[in-house]
Amino acid sequence: MKILLKNGKILKKELITVDMLIVDNVIKEISDYIEEDDDSVVYNLDGLFIAPGFIDMHVHLREPGFEHKETIKTGSLAAARGGYTTICPMPNVSPVPDTLEKVEKYIDLIEETAVVRVLPYASITTQASEQGSVVDMKSLRDKVCGFSNDGVGIQTAKLMYEAMQEANKYETLIAAHCEDESLLFEGYVHRGLKSEKAGWKGITSLSESTQIARDVLIAEETNSKYHICHISTKEGVRIVKDAKQRGLKVTCEVTPHHLLLVDNDVENSNFKMNPPLRGVDDKYSLIKALVDGTIDVIATDHAPHADFEKELGIDKSPFGIVGLETAFPLIYTYLVRTNMASLEDAMKWFSYNPAKILNLEAGRLREGRIADLTIIDLYNKKRISSDEFYSKGKNTPFNGWECYGWPVMTIVDGNVVYKDE
Repeated sequence: MKILLKNGKILKKELITVDMLIVDNVIKEISDYIEEDDDSVVYNLDGLFIAPGFIDMHVHLREPGFEHKETIKTGSLAAARGGYTTICPMPNVSPVPDTLEKVEKYIDLIEETAVVRVLPYASITTQASEQGSVVDMKSLRDKVCGFSNDGVGIQTAKLMYEAMQEANKYETLIAAHCEDESLLFEGYVHRGLKSEKAGWKGITSLSESTQIARDVLIAEETNSKYHICHISTKEGVRIVKDAKQRGLKVTCEVTPHHLLLVDNDVENSNFKMNPPLRGVDDKYSLIKALVDGTIDVIATDHAPHADFEKELGIDKSPFGIVGLETAFPLIYTYLVRTNMASLEDAMKWFSYNPAKILNLEAGRLREGRIADLTIIDLYNKKRISSDEFYSKGKNTPFNGWECYGWPVMTIVDGNVVYKDE
């Protein structure tokens, strides 16, 4: 199969117009002009931006076990609509992928229904439990993108030490949800002026930053690859900055919601996530750290829930919001178009850096590479509408926000998996 993309723009320090030929699943040629032939499916992009396919290191697809919230199919369709060609689902599903047999069954399920590339995590411990033992990383490392107990933090230093020793031995990644449960105090929003005024139970920033500090020291001792999920605090940023200056193999991600919202914005349960929206000083610390390279990746932490679950109220509803279909337009509109960051920065956060962390041959547009591409309209403005989401989850705090930078076509492995008609 041949696809010819005519008159698209790619980023080479500045936007330049090119034609791109895809043969089977590979980028065959990128040049100023490529002749059309009868064998090619031709798309005239008329100035649309061609980006390397987006990679999300942190999503929740809910299947198996919680299909009323999301399925692999609906979640991967949402990913395709959001411009993602590769996504990495967390293992808080049922059964937990903690053995070779369970992981292989999970991968079979993915291959049956996913429309984008899906690279799952296995759990760090059996049953993703604090009472469990570290999983057999040797047998699983080639099947998964890494190991995580996302949803809860590893509570004991001993268990994390054992996990990082194994991860280093088998050259694989630990992706950690950093949360000390002894410092939660039954909270469900950030502990700040808004929670005090509203009478809500607050979560202190210490619950995150103390575990980041502990884990960074363990990563240094064990020389392991350590990735911090959804960082949200200025204290956490400070620790990561120090770790990178000392040359540790520490990386981290931040979500669009922690970059664009603060605790004072919380109105209802569609603003409830874990970690919670933090203070204004945290938000600007995260933006600065993202731009200066302390934070490597933007990840959505896409966490769909059914309407009836989110309707339980701010105190009783589950944590989490959806993000796959809105992440790039939000970041492009509110960080790139406002000149806080460049389009090149965004390509690093959405494509190049996650590919580098996960050791994928992706993240850059090059002849001979697999054709995983995202075609984006940088110029037309559209309003976010949760009614249009492909995801089963409609739980977003960004409903009604106006954005530029909408993906209009997603190509995975040389195949068009999403096209905005």
